[in-house]
Amino acid sequence: MKRSVMLVDDDQKLRLLLKTYLEKNQFSVRLSHDGASFQLDFEKFQHEIGLVILDVMLPDTDGFTLCRWVRKISNIPVIMLTASADDTDRIVGLELGADDYIGKPYNPRELLARIKAIQRRSGVLSHTDAGVPRYWRFEGWTLDVTERRLSNPEGCDVPLTGMDFNLLKIFLDNPGEVMDRSRLMEATRGRDLGPLDRSLDVQISRLRQRLQDDGKQAAMIKTVRGSGYAFTAQVQCSPE
Repeated sequence: MKRSVMLVDDDQKLRLLLKTYLEKNQFSVRLSHDGASFQLDFEKFQHEIGLVILDVMLPDTDGFTLCRWVRKISNIPVIMLTASADDTDRIVGLELGADDYIGKPYNPRELLARIKAIQRRSGVLSHTDAGVPRYWRFEGWTLDVTERRLSNPEGCDVPLTGMDFNLLKIFLDNPGEVMDRSRLMEATRGRDLGPLDRSLDVQISRLRQRLQDDGKQAAMIKTVRGSGYAFTAQVQCSPE
């Protein structure tokens, strides 16, 4: 993952403080103060950006609109910043494709930890690595872990966010195994699942939609009541 971050926040003091902090930790940082400047810079420098940090409240638009726009053209990881104590903002952000969220005010060290966690989860394996299968196939679907690309049974690409990819890869690594919610949360977000945290449910629902498995009786990602989730499709992997 590229060590370049784009931060979108209208608070100038916060922008500059965070830029200084992240640069001390070997990140390069691009700053935007509103949605319009962010969209112009993102289109220009998209190939250099490894992660986007979006504030929900901006003077000319909102972070949700920008997150939706990013997801139409890119799978670059997105972290949302919200000052709301209500879970609604967080759930909406996840539904739109955000990879993580953090509440304001926040400790820069916590944000750095979240960025690094996404980096660890988003590390792309090279298909030239010995013993590492590149293609994972199930029910006519194919996941290319090198390109991080999912193809449906008709051969069409299905867009995945970084969190979608991480969650699907965990299921493919453990077919038939009941994965409890805490284990899935730790593996995908690097932290424990709070008692009222619905983010994992949102993520599971979104992945089911990607896999066209979101009917009343999900066929691939099964809910195991009181235990967690299990991926029940047969999985095959190969280097080519």
